[in-house]
Amino acid sequence: MIFSNDKAIYIQIADRLCDEILADKYKDDDRIPSVREYAVLLEVNTNTAVKAYDELARANIIYNKRGLGYFVSPGAKEQILDERRRDFMDNKLPEMFRQMKLLGIKKVEIRNLLDHFDV
Repeated sequence: MIFSNDKAIYIQIADRLCDEILADKYKDDDRIPSVREYAVLLEVNTNTAVKAYDELARANIIYNKRGLGYFVSPGAKEQILDERRRDFMDNKLPEMFRQMKLLGIKKVEIRNLLDHFDV
């Protein structure tokens, strides 16, 4: 995984795990890789992966069964979708519209792109 400089690595790891839940790689109550397994997979320090898992556990996206590992919380996918949609609508879209205005991008250009990408 290539990490960007705009977010802490542990947040990017948490986002990746959320992406995998959204893509149905892991469903409700599925076991996810251990912290060590995920750290090795992503080539990061185990403590960084621990922070990501702790963050997701605090957000009730995953839960720990002592001695068995971490599992996807029931309803996690819907929770992630709700949070990401809200963030998109509240933060990303307004900035995109501002940039469109500054760059002189017309609505028709966006409609054509939407049709092209079948959105």
